Amino acid sequence: MFQGVFTAIVTPFNEDKSINKEQLKKLIDFNIENGVSGIVPMGTTGESPTLNHDEHVEVIETVCEHIDKRVSVIAGTGSNSTAEALFMTSRAKELGADASLQVAPYYNKPTQEGFYRHYKKIADEVDLPLIVYNIPGRSGKNIETDTIVRLSEHPNIIGVKEASGSLPQMMDVINRTPDDFIVLSGDDNLVLPLMAAGGKGVISVASNIIPDRMSAMVKAGLNGDFEEMRKLHYELLPFFKVEFIETNPIPIKTALAMKGMIKEVFRLPMCEMYPENKKKLEVVLKELKII
Repeated sequence: MFQGVFTAIVTPFNEDKSINKEQLKKLIDFNIENGVSGIVPMGTTGESPTLNHDEHVEVIETVCEHIDKRVSVIAGTGSNSTAEALFMTSRAKELGADASLQVAPYYNKPTQEGFYRHYKKIADEVDLPLIVYNIPGRSGKNIETDTIVRLSEHPNIIGVKEASGSLPQMMDVINRTPDDFIVLSGDDNLVLPLMAAGGKGVISVASNIIPDRMSAMVKAGLNGDFEEMRKLHYELLPFFKVEFIETNPIPIKTALAMKGMIKEVFRLPMCEMYPENKKKLEVVLKELKII
């Protein structure tokens, strides 16, 4: 069920910074029509740190209702507070999410035992498939392979979104966890090597704007056609680079605005791109015929 391309969907805003639900729904339809396997609301790309709890729930509810089981919904409900993560995950289940994405507790930097107990408590108390999100570049602490292996033994912990940037670590996780434990890339530019090593897809930023091309690339990998996947990877590599020229989700929201799909509006401390970087983004988008 959880393999393929899962779009880490942006949260469109109106000029007054309020949530633009109509643009969100149109973006969801655009993604589904172009072959994605699921939508991931309220991740980093959805600017979750700047939405309050009520808005967080509002976005998940809007996504679940609009998708209406057409594809999977993996709701971002993680926190550096286990109690808060439990509350948000319970709400996501009530709203109809198919799974939760749980970012590694950030800033407070738990020990490996702390990570284990955090995830185990959520998985014990909320009967909803849980995907661990390892992103040490943002959370400040790596979830080590031994900890992932321990967590993989829990029936509700079904996989990990790997954004450590370490291919050896990703391969170690794949090698040491059960065959049905899902390893998804958290980086668009590492989907090719991760899937060649046994990964099952990606939670993608790029698929916000190129869902068809991302779906084609990942489908090729799932079918074992790595020659085709490699060709598509190198065609898209310039975009994979420029989409992180500034902090995510600034470039992808700017790209979507250039395409006329959302407004170029952020909530502080996220702000508009530097003009020189925006120009570089525009050049790549035109070269790849995205705009």
